[in-house]
Amino acid sequence: MEKKMKKEIVINYTKREIRIAILEDDELVEFLIEREDNRRTVGAIYLGRVNAVVPGIQAAFVDIGKEKAAFLHVSDVATGSVDPDLIEDEDIDFGESRNHKEIIPIQNLLKKGDQIIVQIRKEAIGTKGPRISSQLSLPGRYAVLMPNLNHVGVSKKTRDRRERHRLRQIARKYRPKGSAVIVRTVGNGVSENQLRDDIKQLEKRWEQIQRKIKKATVPSLIHEDVDITVFAIRGQVSKDVDKITIDNRDEYSRLIAYLKTSAPSLAPKVKLYKRNIPIFDYFEIEREIEKTLERKIWFRKGGYLVIDHTEALVAIDVNTGRFTGKKNQEETIFETNMIAAKEIARQLRLRDIGGIIVVDFIDMEKEQNRRKVYQEFKRMLGRGKSYARVSKISDLGLIEVSRKRVRPSLLHYYSDECPYCKGSGKILSIESMTMKIEHWIRRCGAKKIKGVQFRVNSMLGLFLREEKAEYIDHLADEYNIQIEIIDDPRMHREDFDVFSLEGKRDLKAELV
Repeated sequence: MEKKMKKEIVINYTKREIRIAILEDDELVEFLIEREDNRRTVGAIYLGRVNAVVPGIQAAFVDIGKEKAAFLHVSDVATGSVDPDLIEDEDIDFGESRNHKEIIPIQNLLKKGDQIIVQIRKEAIGTKGPRISSQLSLPGRYAVLMPNLNHVGVSKKTRDRRERHRLRQIARKYRPKGSAVIVRTVGNGVSENQLRDDIKQLEKRWEQIQRKIKKATVPSLIHEDVDITVFAIRGQVSKDVDKITIDNRDEYSRLIAYLKTSAPSLAPKVKLYKRNIPIFDYFEIEREIEKTLERKIWFRKGGYLVIDHTEALVAIDVNTGRFTGKKNQEETIFETNMIAAKEIARQLRLRDIGGIIVVDFIDMEKEQNRRKVYQEFKRMLGRGKSYARVSKISDLGLIEVSRKRVRPSLLHYYSDECPYCKGSGKILSIESMTMKIEHWIRRCGAKKIKGVQFRVNSMLGLFLREEKAEYIDHLADEYNIQIEIIDDPRMHREDFDVFSLEGKRDLKAELV
């Protein structure tokens, strides 16, 4: 029997941001952050206007009042059938009531200028606007209400048949007319009254939203989902959480009040942190957060991972590093891969990495070892709330993962693109830049230009004057040209300007 896992939630409040850490057996596995100027918008409902319908990609762009138009794919347009992806973090079993969604061309569903009620499913990421759906879902503590549908569903994670049947019967009994009700994983084992009250609360919320829609102008925000603290608490199974620690007295009181009505069993587990040491330092979380930005992650036994983000996918490479093992090479590789399987699953949750992920495990000769690594990796991925589809290990030792993405990864949240390398991770060496300057000197000399000025980055200028001064003088004599090197700290390491000393003509524009 598997040992019960210890689970804690640690919440740090400052004036500018809220940070929430979820720990399993004292190890950081999930991290949520919300800043004052970058609030979480997933779940928000808007009255928008269709700006454009693009049949070529079967999508529409909708103005919801944000800087970037929202993206609405035809698969996200409500047509009376249920899309399980709309249920956040749930794997839903709709039983016999599930209808297969028939895709109708988007140009037959929407036209430019149409008003439409939509809900944000995915945050804006990079240059892309938020992804939206016109099928709404309102999550509660134990259930999810989906207006304008007629279904009942239960999370597949509720595995007991009798319990699924019981929950489905309760949901059918209290389901509002014209709405679907989905019982979430946290509804497993709750009483009929608890589930009934949750459904009734969601029904009232939908009635309030409908009243706001009638009064709203286009575009406008109709409804916001809960804040990030309640979102984090709501997503946890109450009986599995051992303790919630929070370092702000006002927010502590607010959270207690919320839990007493929505999850009474959790309220006694909330503790106010009173020590002078910052809460994330006390729980040794701060250093773990810093590691989420690192490319290389070391294991205690000496192996390591390398995580690289590309435009299309995330590539993860497993290496034995300093780990030599105690037996033979196959056992060393197998042990490293087993450690990696657990750590990769943790890193995907912790860094909130979504989309396509390719993992390059170290090649194993034994099929049974491959199978064990695959099963361990899949088991550890199953601990997270985001749905992940995992392929079997290929002959080359690769595993492909498709993981649901709702918001930008922590790397995108915490960092900006490097102004030097523009995301490539590399810039031209000083020696390569020197060769570029040499080519320009020869080009100008061939054009019989008498004097040339180079405006370069300060680091390159220092290298040219101190390390290459003799060679620059040699080129000047060879082409009978005067060469002047001017430092400009504002210049990019890979950029430079070329001007003639007479008349200050821009030679780059003239000679290229």
